[in-house]
Amino acid sequence: MGAMAKKKKHEKGAGSTPATVQLEKAGVAFTPYEYEHSNDHMDDGYGVEAAKKLGFDEHQVFKTLMADTGSERVVGVVPVSGHMDLKALAAAVGAKKAAMADPKVAMRESGYVVGGISPLGQKTRHRTVLDESALKFDTILVSGGKRGFSVGVSPTDLLKVLDATAAPIGTW
Repeated sequence: MGAMAKKKKHEKGAGSTPATVQLEKAGVAFTPYEYEHSNDHMDDGYGVEAAKKLGFDEHQVFKTLMADTGSERVVGVVPVSGHMDLKALAAAVGAKKAAMADPKVAMRESGYVVGGISPLGQKTRHRTVLDESALKFDTILVSGGKRGFSVGVSPTDLLKVLDATAAPIGTW
């Protein structure tokens, strides 16, 4: 099967990750996108690479970042075209401040590697905040759980599946 079509069920294998399993269990439609990940031009970051290789606007492709508020770790999902505003993220979850979580902690708690961390299917469930700019799109792309694999999903479906909130947490 060469074409990547929407599927209700994935065969176990390359296209099945904890992220896609969570979407399938929730009955959420999504489109898988695979691309050849390369370490050659990583100055721009993994998300920018995904946007370029898949032909999507950088405002429509989102990266997943983990932050620590001191009392809990939270996940922020922001466009790859910008950065996460840690003060805004803290305010969105009712904390005084937030700092980026150690990458090793983020990998251990999410169950994914840096560059492939998905907001979906994480080992440890965290409160999640999606940048409100996502709501301008019918579909956004987030990591599907490994480098070189993204999933296209409705931002409203993503909010429901993750029991997440939308807030202005991205900066450009």
